[in-house]
Amino acid sequence: MQRLLVVDDDPSMVRLLSRLLAGMARIHFATSGEDALLQIRQNPPDLVLLDAEMPGLGGYETCRQLKADPALVHVPVIFVTAHTDTASETHALTIGAVDFIPKPLNPPVVQARVRTHLALKRQSDVLRRLTATDALTGIANRRAFDDGLQLEWRRALRSHAPLSLLMVDVDYFKRFNDTYGHPAGDACLRAVARVLAQTARRAGDLVARYGGEEFALFLPATNAFDAFRLGESLCQGVAALGIPHAASSAAAHVTVSVGVATLVLPCDGAEPPRAACHDCDQAPHCLAAPEALLALADEALYAAKADGRARVVDRVGIVGQGYEADA
Repeated sequence: MQRLLVVDDDPSMVRLLSRLLAGMARIHFATSGEDALLQIRQNPPDLVLLDAEMPGLGGYETCRQLKADPALVHVPVIFVTAHTDTASETHALTIGAVDFIPKPLNPPVVQARVRTHLALKRQSDVLRRLTATDALTGIANRRAFDDGLQLEWRRALRSHAPLSLLMVDVDYFKRFNDTYGHPAGDACLRAVARVLAQTARRAGDLVARYGGEEFALFLPATNAFDAFRLGESLCQGVAALGIPHAASSAAAHVTVSVGVATLVLPCDGAEPPRAACHDCDQAPHCLAAPEALLALADEALYAAKADGRARVVDRVGIVGQGYEADA
């Protein structure tokens, strides 16, 4: 069932909306803009009913902050307010709301509008999944990976947690296609994708087909040691498939090479704490870090291939300060 968040500092209004909308969605509530943003970031709902006038962080500012976060921009917001003038409605729509419900509430209108926007959210979610999925393997595609990496790095900046990235390449895949044919090659890629998806199963982990026979995984809040171990599990999992590969120079079966990269923020554990991000001289490096992480993972993958393939090589980087050699 879809999730609906009701945000209003008036408990009687929360109870009224909960009764009117019972059965349409799982209903949660918040009594302040601050609490609403916290809940939305932890578990984005499918629709937010937001009171425009609240003490502290008001409804309009809550909506602005929600829409400024790329990870939450797709969460639809309906304003619920006693201000029914054209200027207020226009302002709500301008800052990103999808609709505007006036107080006092008209129950049939509230139910109809909420039902409509929940249905639209279901449809848009389906379309986003279709455009983010690789048709051959059924996992995320390159576009979804690129978007997700940017979002996860922003979360890493907020939480000061490391972010690890694995680049995975099927060894001698061109030889495999030449030997067994393209249908067998497609089946091989699907099998490898299943192993990767089954190995990286935490919420937040993303497995994607990066291009051709290359895959990518990013692992939020994962240190270098754990990322390296997961890379080893991937190698073992693909080898255990036992897909014959007579043309490989690495083994008699299909194998993968894995490049692992982990980035750590320069302010992680700093004593005394560094300045705020907007005042920190490392900010340009931090903002460019996703590209640096990709370059580091590519370098590690190249080293794994040069070292004989069917293995894992890792690199650990401190943003703006280079990296350490593989372990």
